[in-house]
Amino acid sequence: MSETVCVAVDAMGGDNAPSEVVKGVVEAVNEKDNLKCFLVGNTDAITAELSGLNYDKSRIEIVEASEVITNDEAPVMAIRRKKDSSIVIGLNLIKTGEASAFVSAGSTGAVLVGAQLIAGRIKGIERTPLAPLIPTVTGCSLLIDCGANVDARASHLVQFAKMGSIYMEHVMGVQNPRVAIVNIGVEEEKGNALVKETYPMLKACPDINFVGSIEARQIPYGDADVIVCEAFTGNVILKMYEGVAGALITKIKEAMTATPISSLGALMVKPQLKKTLKGFSTSEYGGAPMLGLNGLVVKTHGSSKSIEIKNSIIQCIKFADAKISDKIKRNILQE
Repeated sequence: MSETVCVAVDAMGGDNAPSEVVKGVVEAVNEKDNLKCFLVGNTDAITAELSGLNYDKSRIEIVEASEVITNDEAPVMAIRRKKDSSIVIGLNLIKTGEASAFVSAGSTGAVLVGAQLIAGRIKGIERTPLAPLIPTVTGCSLLIDCGANVDARASHLVQFAKMGSIYMEHVMGVQNPRVAIVNIGVEEEKGNALVKETYPMLKACPDINFVGSIEARQIPYGDADVIVCEAFTGNVILKMYEGVAGALITKIKEAMTATPISSLGALMVKPQLKKTLKGFSTSEYGGAPMLGLNGLVVKTHGSSKSIEIKNSIIQCIKFADAKISDKIKRNILQE
């Protein structure tokens, strides 16, 4: 068994905190023997949620935080002023080495700002991208960046490609992952100024398996393992992905219950359909890791339920076991 991994979790962040966060932590601890979690937040509220749940009490520790950063606060000011918030205290557990990762469903802006100010970037990393795993018909792909750097430069995208390749190979087990840059066509001469500048740099990079451009419609089919773009494009792709998936599920349910015959057919295919749709849910892959930091920060959806919290924590174990931060450091130092 690998050594114990300590993960700090923001118990107060998100629409369903602290109940779903606490449930997710308990589910993760019960599933993984090499895990210890710090639940950061209001002690009374966390204790109330833990009561009645079965878990190894030696592997869940409450860390008091008297403040909560909300979504309507300016991220930089909130991080500086609310030193006793669950986000700041959780990130400081990474800084001191007490935890190797931090998971939060709280304010995205505060998590992004706090991660860079408190945990800090790896020396040589220009920008730290958010990189969620998105489902495809062949498994999943890493979308990098989806929200951290809306005005990226070509050199940033090259680093994103390298970090994404390391993550997919050593955490997800994809050998020689295929890297593609999001474009409006597959021809090399197409794209905006950023894509045209980045394409030849990726093509010349010996550290990655660059396969060229990828159009948005190809992404769900798994035509590449690492999808590179700046955050504006990535966020649009991610939100459209989630919206279309939700709309399709709604229409499928309507069609399958439209008539008595279709309802009968629905009963016959329900188990397999449920299994298929589960595999195409973003919650099955956890949150979005923020790569390039000293340690790991994972940002989950604000609406996360316990399953996404649990899977985000398990994602942290894989990250720590594979020593991804060390591999990224070595890769960057070689440049």
